[in-house]
Amino acid sequence: MNKDSQFSGFEDPADTRPILIVPYMWIGDFVRNHTVVRVLKERWPNRPVDLLTTPLCAPLVDYMPGVRQGIVWDLPRSRLAVARQFGLAKLLRERNYGTALVLPRTWKAAIAPALAGIPERVGFVGEFRFGLINRWRWGEKRLPRFIDKNAALARPDGAPLPPEWPVPQLRVPPEEVARWRQANGLTGVTAVALGPGSVGASKRWTYYPEAARQFVEKGLDVWVVGGPGEKAMAQEIVAAGGPRVRDLTGTDLRNGVLAMAAAGVAISNDSGLMHIAAALGTPTIGIFGPTNPYLWAPLNGLAATVVQDKSILSCQPCQSTICRMNDHRCMRDIAASEVVAIAERVLSESAARATT
Repeated sequence: MNKDSQFSGFEDPADTRPILIVPYMWIGDFVRNHTVVRVLKERWPNRPVDLLTTPLCAPLVDYMPGVRQGIVWDLPRSRLAVARQFGLAKLLRERNYGTALVLPRTWKAAIAPALAGIPERVGFVGEFRFGLINRWRWGEKRLPRFIDKNAALARPDGAPLPPEWPVPQLRVPPEEVARWRQANGLTGVTAVALGPGSVGASKRWTYYPEAARQFVEKGLDVWVVGGPGEKAMAQEIVAAGGPRVRDLTGTDLRNGVLAMAAAGVAISNDSGLMHIAAALGTPTIGIFGPTNPYLWAPLNGLAATVVQDKSILSCQPCQSTICRMNDHRCMRDIAASEVVAIAERVLSESAARATT
């Protein structure tokens, strides 16, 4: 351990018991919780850290420094699934975890670690999980952001919050990006990656087809990235932009990670792909409407945050998944030409940095 670490003299460097993180399983939250991994590895550099993951999020684990492995176990969101909880508990028991950080505040998230008999189970009070959590943390409501709440669980009880958290990181080997480019016939091109999807219709900017057309007119290639739910949007964007626009949507999240790693700039709604692109270090433009950038923007920072500035809307940010006021003006008033101009500037700045 670094003698200058904030945890020097506090933790036992000889402690090698593995740690399990039970994270939130939405893609963006899963990426952001790499900060929790980084805090744990600073605190206990000799303790392996594993992440519970769904099959969907599992590819992200391969690119997270400091994570030993992912435990793939898909628990349904809508029901308790007792048999699967017992099966997961048996698997966890075999791994001999010394500590479990249960980030979700739900009763269900803490069942398997408790059944597995993990000695130290850390979490906020949440749904009054007495007996399931045995290292209680209080003061959750005083922590303003999602990441403040989660990363605080990785610190010693009562320790003050740092001025800044370590940023989430995803690291993709350059040779893997090169193989992906070659397999998709995309060698030697600089492209704009578009992420038109999001959880909740109100977070979706609707001018991606027009933006794609303008990018193509300026001589740029465009990739549309997302899951199968974005297939219809991707086809609309391809139809507007023509043959220089590629539909890269699909069921494998790894394909999305590699596309964002290979792109020159990424443009996305407030979504999991925005957090992936930022964690990869790809210059990222986040388009925000109903959500608050302070609360939900990547810790890595964005190359640009785009919000409508023509007038102040009394309902913004509403945090709602469906617009019930002002006819979605928070997103509708952001013009395609504005986003394209910002992307051109970001690409130019990136090119200038690459030559210095």
